[in-house]
Order: sequence, then C-alpha cells, then structure tokens
Amino acid sequence: MKKILKLLIIFAVCLLIVQWSGYAVAAQEGGSQENAVMLEAVIVTATKTPEKRRDIPNSVVIVDKKDIQASGAKSVGDLLSNELGIDWRTRGNYGGAKEEIKIRGMESNATQVFVNGVNVNSPSLGDADVSKIPLNNIERIEVVKGSGSLLYGSGAMAGTVNIITKRPQKDKMVLKAEAGYGSQNTYRLSAEQGMFLAGDFGYYLTAGRSETDGFRDNSDLRHNDVSLKLVLDKKEAIDISLYGDYVDRTFGLPGVKPPEGTRDYYRSGVKFYNSEASSLLNKGGDKDGHLVLEVKGKPLKSLGYNLKGHYANMDGYNYTRYESTGKGKEDWVTNQVLGADGSLDIHPIDGATLLLGGEYKDFDWKSQSYGLDASGSPISETTTKARVFTKGAFAEGQYRPSQYWKALAGVRHEVNSMFGSENLPLFGLIINPFDTTAFKINHGKHFLAPSLNQLFWPEDAMGRGNPDLKPEIGWHTDVTAEQSFLDNKIFMTVSYFHWNVDDKIQWVMDTTGVSSPINLAGYKADGLEAGVRIGPYYDFTLALNYTYTDAEEENRAYTRQDYTTPDIRYALVKRRAAYTPDHQFKGDLIYRSTIGLTMTATARYMSDRVMYQTEKITTTGVNTKTVTYTLDPYWTMDLKMEQRLYKHWILSLSGNNLFDKAYDTYLATFTDRSKASTDPGRTVMCGYPGAGRSIFAGVAYEF
Repeated sequence: MKKILKLLIIFAVCLLIVQWSGYAVAAQEGGSQENAVMLEAVIVTATKTPEKRRDIPNSVVIVDKKDIQASGAKSVGDLLSNELGIDWRTRGNYGGAKEEIKIRGMESNATQVFVNGVNVNSPSLGDADVSKIPLNNIERIEVVKGSGSLLYGSGAMAGTVNIITKRPQKDKMVLKAEAGYGSQNTYRLSAEQGMFLAGDFGYYLTAGRSETDGFRDNSDLRHNDVSLKLVLDKKEAIDISLYGDYVDRTFGLPGVKPPEGTRDYYRSGVKFYNSEASSLLNKGGDKDGHLVLEVKGKPLKSLGYNLKGHYANMDGYNYTRYESTGKGKEDWVTNQVLGADGSLDIHPIDGATLLLGGEYKDFDWKSQSYGLDASGSPISETTTKARVFTKGAFAEGQYRPSQYWKALAGVRHEVNSMFGSENLPLFGLIINPFDTTAFKINHGKHFLAPSLNQLFWPEDAMGRGNPDLKPEIGWHTDVTAEQSFLDNKIFMTVSYFHWNVDDKIQWVMDTTGVSSPINLAGYKADGLEAGVRIGPYYDFTLALNYTYTDAEEENRAYTRQDYTTPDIRYALVKRRAAYTPDHQFKGDLIYRSTIGLTMTATARYMSDRVMYQTEKITTTGVNTKTVTYTLDPYWTMDLKMEQRLYKHWILSLSGNNLFDKAYDTYLATFTDRSKASTDPGRTVMCGYPGAGRSIFAGVAYEF
C-alpha cells in the first residue's frame, strides 16, 4: 500500500507539471498549436479505425520506419526493448533464441502480436516469437497498452502490438537491396521492391536471409523469409489487399552456460555438453506461413467497413537429448488457424462513432512426438490432436460532445468451445483542456484462455496437459497524461497503471515429479511510466523512458518438514513476481545532419530480477523446498552510424553491448555428469548469458 501511495503522489505531481507546462505554452501561443505532431499521430490498433493519438484512452508507443532506420536494432524485440512499459526477453540472446514481448510485468502470453491485424501468437504456447518477423518488411509498429480484450479477445491483457508491413506507393517505385557482415560470422541479405503496375493495382515484395554462428557453441541460426503484398487501391471507395509471408528457420538450443572449468562430457562417443553450452545436441526449427485477405472502404461519410479472412500454418520442431541417460525425444507441433473478422464503423451524428464487429477462429492442433533411445534412434511414437474454436461479437461507442472531452464504452461477448462464454466491458475517458494536452483514463476487463499445450500436451517424463483449466481473468486500469509543446519540440507522457489476474495458470510438480498446469491463484502490479522526447535541436533529438513496476504473485512455496516424510509440503505465499524488474530505463540520443549522416547512441538499464526454484532436499526422496535466486542489474550501450552517399547508397556500422557487459536473462539448473564419481548428481544454478560485444557493417542501395 505504501508503494501505491508513493506512486499516486509522484503521478499527481507529474500531472501538475505537465498541465502547467501545457497551460503556459498555450497561453504564450494564444491557446492553440497547429503542429502538435505527436498528439495528432494517427493510430489504427486501439479502435480498429484511424484515430488521432489525442482521441485514444490508452497509453501508446509508435515506431515508424524512420525510427527503425535510425536504430541499431537487429530484431523487433531489440527495437522495442525498454520502451515505456515494454520488456524484451530472450533465453540468452543467441541466434535462434525466442524473443518475447512483455508489457507492464505480465507474462508474454498476455501480449497479443499482430501482423496487418492478424494474430501471430502461437496457439500451442500462447505467446509470440517476434524474432521471426523481419525488420525490413515493417512500415510501422503500434503498441497499445492496457486491456485490449474488447476488440481482440483472449490474451490482450497487457496490451497489443500491431506490426504494419510495407505497401506500394502510387507514382513511386521502390527498390532496395542490403547486405551486411559482422561478429560471430553473421551475415544478412535482404531485398525489397514495390510499385503500382497498372492503374490502382500494385505489389510489394520482400525477401531476406541471415545466418550466424552465435556467440557460443550450438547457438547458430539459419533464417529465410519472404513476403508479398498485393493491393487494389481505389482510395475510400474500396481497398483490397492480399498479404502472404513464409519463414523457414533452423537453430541450435545451447541451454544455460555451465560453470567455468566444466569438462567436455561424452556418452557412447557423442559429446553432450562443454563449458560453453549445456547442450550441444538440442536443435529447433520453425516453418510458418500466413495468408491475409482484407477488404475495406468508406462508401459513405457516415459508414466504413473492414472485412478480413486469414489462414496460418505454423510448424515447430524440437530435438532434445538428455545427458543423464542419452535418451530424448523429437517433437513436431503443427497449428493451423482459420479465421475471419469484420467490423462496421458508423457515424450516426457529429462527434459520435459506433463500432460493431465480430470474429471467428478455428484452431487445429497436432502434436507428434517420437521417443529416442540412448543412441538417438526412435523407439516410440505418440500423436495427439485437438480442435478448438472461438467466436466473439463486440460493440464500442465513442462520443466527443466538444473539443474538451471524449467518452468511450464497449463490451465484447466471447465464446470458447472449451470454457463457455465471457463478457468483457471497457470504459475510457479523454480530457483535452488544451490542443496540446490529453488526460486519459482506461479501465477494462481482460481474459486469457489456456494454450493448447497447457490443455492437451501428451504425458511424458517431464509433464502433461490439463483439459480442466479455467481461463485467467482480471482488470487493467491506467491513467495517462500526454503533453506536446514548444512547436512539438518537447513531448511528455506519464502513466500510472494497475492490473490484476485471477486463476493464474502455473505449471507445478506433483509427488511423482511430473509437472502439470493448474489454476493456482493470482497476481497483480502497480506501476509508473514516464517518457520525454526533446528535439530536434541543432540536429539532435533526445528520448528518455523510465518504467517502474511493482508486481506481486501468489504462488506455492515449498518448505522442508523432515527428511523422511514423502509428501511435498507447501503453502500459498505472496511474493515479488518472478523475472519482473522493478526499474527499466532507456535513453536514445540521435543526431541527423544535413549531409545525410545519422548517429544513434542507446543506453539501457535493467534492474535486478528474482527467480524461484523448487529443489529436492535429498537425492532419493521427493522432499522439496523453494529457493530464491537473483539476477544482477546491468547496463548496456549500443551505437549506430549511417551515412547516405550519392543519393542512392547507404553505409552503416553498428555496435551492440559496446562495453561487453556480462549479464544473464534467465536461470536454470545444470547437472555436471562428468563429476559423478566424486559428486553424484552435482546440480548448480546457471544462467542464460546475454550476448557480448558485437559489430555489424552493412551497405544498401536504395532507388
């Protein structure tokens, strides 16, 4: 409660400062400002219709192609890392490491990621691996924080990330080819080309290939991607687009880094691990394809429509070997998603908007698993299939009676074939005392259906699914102030947020040592986000972002009773949420000269994070206890320089983690089998190390 009061006091002070600044500037300039670019930016994701930022009750993050070009980011996760309220997570930053986006301390499956309005989260896992999405295909990214379940259904609890891909421009032909090489034998090739072929018909094509050996053993990646967007653009009358993409990736899974001095370990002449990687054999792969047909238009001034049909086929592969026995398994998981959605945008009177829509999705899930013997040969096969469908209908009304305020309210009725129905209301209020000021309040109910793996995973030595799970349900509230002044040379945003989740789904271990997901309890968080963008002044722009998150989870804590009692003893306790940092900071300093030189320096800070591990007390019994581990805080520094030459050529040089800071992203146990003779079953906690210093140079031709 004390932390919440402190946050409220800080937030109130920030509101007063922002309001005073807006009043002073408005008074100085006669009460209006025509060039408030940040508040006038148009966003589609928040309401499924184009709305100015000042008219949206949510806190938002906007990243356009200029921001992407100026950054030294290698991926979508890297690009968004430590933006206001956003945390980028990987298991070690190696080549094929899965990249998760977490917003405001929630788990990654509480953030829904869309490409051109279509969800790309894995139905198997519930979250999205944004490392699969190539940067060269992106025109713009819109991050809308707060409950999004009204418009987007399950999983949009922390927020939504909508990635909008490039499309052709009339009277302009785009051609760009890019190549680069850097540390860890990393190279990237990409090409894109777009134009209107005849009249209103055009296309945009992208392709890319990248490879890296990674910064430690078995951390390699081979990635290929291609996308095509076809458009028939007749302006407001009708706009038809057909978008398709395909990604093919293979990668190593090195696991944690063992302690210094770990010796190479062999079984039957096969090396299983060394001092760099706890696994030299584990591999993974993805083959994902999406197809989206969208038809939209505004035939009347008071009526607009948007219709969409989509299909996705996502194949995931994992090859796993256990150093304890040499045995393992191969898994192929296939998700096929077929869906359609549509909405009507109605303007019955001036200042009023009514959005009506519906959505249907059909999920086909298949898991095919092969058990492997000690030599790596298949010895058994298990195939499990499941089918789930969801459908939802929503209505959202907006009304702006004057230039000073606007109200929003809506409700969604969601039906899930596994869990029945859920009603999801949302309320919003925007106050605009000045043209350059927006005060926003957003309050909505959210829910998250269990993933298909959590429901149907076939039982093996490690775990099993639970078809009796209930969805997670809760509320998300945020209050935001946004202020633009000095001819938009300064833009400030401050947000306070609170969310809670009931019936949290957690994997827990039973007395046989097998893990299964259950609805355990809940968790919640309070937090503060503050950001400022200053410039350009003398060709310099400075952006500073700070996020504070106080997240608490309710979970099982295991305590030792004695060394002989076979029962696992535990109690429900409230504790700091695992892997959630209290403090995050990001600073960007950008220099853009009149001679085509752009330089960007980026500093990031991550505070400490805690992790809880259930450990056996004895090597033979099932007695357990819960131990807390802490990951140290760290700073990183990145730098990118880009120079445009002779109009068409672009030279770039980027350096990541320039000070070669060592840090860990996650923790897991490692058992050194090579010391079995002197210390049987020796197990220690080790980290997934973040990548050290790397350099990358590129050249591009742009026409």
